[in-house]
Amino acid sequence: MARQKKSVKGKKKNQLSKSIGRTAVTGLFGGLFWSGMGLICHLLNFSKVGPSLLFAPLTFWGWRNEIGGQLLAIAGCSILSIFAALIYMLIFSKIKSIWFSIGFGLFLWGCVFFLFRPFLNGLPFVTRLDMNTLITTLCLYALYGLFIGYSISFDFEENSKGSNYSNQ
Repeated sequence: MARQKKSVKGKKKNQLSKSIGRTAVTGLFGGLFWSGMGLICHLLNFSKVGPSLLFAPLTFWGWRNEIGGQLLAIAGCSILSIFAALIYMLIFSKIKSIWFSIGFGLFLWGCVFFLFRPFLNGLPFVTRLDMNTLITTLCLYALYGLFIGYSISFDFEENSKGSNYSNQ
């Protein structure tokens, strides 16, 4: 009986560590892909805000708006995205809703453009952004939230069923 309890606890701990690992990978690639899409939108002049906004507090880095700075910012966004995905997993993983996931992305947009705006020197007020920038960034954040939320909810549902879609 005691062995069975240890086995169940060990199995749950193993599933939790797999879920955390999968969530981290989801966050990493979600941040990489969607901040890369943000860079493409910035380079095609759909948005005045690029991934280098991450380095806006560092005014002494003149190269932050060049392509090297943009690529470094994409890497930084990918790392920050891991933490956003882990927070989503811990709080909202049981909710499987497209709209809730999109809402999570829009919440992140609101945090960046309203809450963190005082720390981001290069980010103008939302009322001063042009319509292309607003629509593009809202869509990118909504799609990022959809990707993160739905991927994590899918993983949670698959693990709760007991089925395993991996090779291990």
